[in-house]
Amino acid sequence: MGIFDKIKEKLSHEFIDIIEWLDYTDDTICHRFERYKNEIKNNAKLIVREGQTAVFINEGQLADVFTPGTYTLNTQNLPILTTLKGWKYGFDSPFKAEVYFVNTHLFTDEKWGTKSPITLNDERFGLVEIRAYGTYAFKISEPGKFIVDIVGTDNNFTNYEINEHLKSLIATRFTDTVGEANLPIELYAANTSELSETCKEVMQPEFQTVGISLEKFYIENVSMPEDLKKEIFEYSRIDKLDLNKLTQFKTAKAIEAAANQEGGTAGAGMGMGMGFVMAQQMGQMMGGMGNQVSQPGANSGPAAMGPPPIPAAVSYYYASNGQQNGPVSFEQLRALFANRTVNKDTLVWKAGMTNWKALQEVEELKAFLGGNTPPPLPSN
Repeated sequence: MGIFDKIKEKLSHEFIDIIEWLDYTDDTICHRFERYKNEIKNNAKLIVREGQTAVFINEGQLADVFTPGTYTLNTQNLPILTTLKGWKYGFDSPFKAEVYFVNTHLFTDEKWGTKSPITLNDERFGLVEIRAYGTYAFKISEPGKFIVDIVGTDNNFTNYEINEHLKSLIATRFTDTVGEANLPIELYAANTSELSETCKEVMQPEFQTVGISLEKFYIENVSMPEDLKKEIFEYSRIDKLDLNKLTQFKTAKAIEAAANQEGGTAGAGMGMGMGFVMAQQMGQMMGGMGNQVSQPGANSGPAAMGPPPIPAAVSYYYASNGQQNGPVSFEQLRALFANRTVNKDTLVWKAGMTNWKALQEVEELKAFLGGNTPPPLPSN
């Protein structure tokens, strides 16, 4: 560069009296206005557009901040800088200061996700792992604080540079939040809206410490291993089934399968069983016909009294999360014990009991605990 080019550059920068920034990008958060030796003339014009904030820095120290508008730079409009510079009677010569323009519009559709699986302790399924991802939106709420704490001397700071820091912060706080929520594992995916709001409230103070406002936070998906999904679905089905009807259905299917087998002890046994059932049904029919032709009073003997009524099934109530649940049958309670909804310390109650008792203290329920082995045979 020749001597005349240097003179032209110096003069062109020295006589700039309009300070403004036209943002043609979508990702720039902060831009430093470049001038020759950072010199600004007295009564220079400062233009701050909508969605911008202008911040003056004097020798690394935060000075005046300007919101959208047009300003004439003098001692009246630069009170903090005037104090820092020690201007008592105004100034005529150019002064030095760094001017940063901060983009204050909303940065949307920023991505976040957990880099590693989050390990949770579920009461029924033990230690499980989940992953999550989603989007968030933020904007600069305190430009001065943001420049001092984050930007520093960077002359063109983009959202990519801050996103890595924000993603790490989000992942850490999300892990803490879901760990403290202590929800059943299947409810994380079903309550993403409520969980998103909770996470936003937890993260907001962390963002504010560097001059950023977290405007929106969304959890789009919470995923878990496929084998855990299948186990949860099976548990859900069992929890909704009437176990008595399920047992009857499976028994009927087993009878049908055994009856279709040709030969073998199973088929023979089934045939004998069906024969006994048919004989019993025929006997009942014949007995009914005999009763119809007999004289009144002839069926007053003991043989005509019929079978006694079927005893009522025992129903149980159990406590879970401080709430009463039930009634359930003995088999249903056994299934709840098998899938860990209840355990040996769960309080249960049935008709005839004066108080609630732990499951392990109810005599007929001790069979759930295992260990019921017969004593050794007596020696000869």
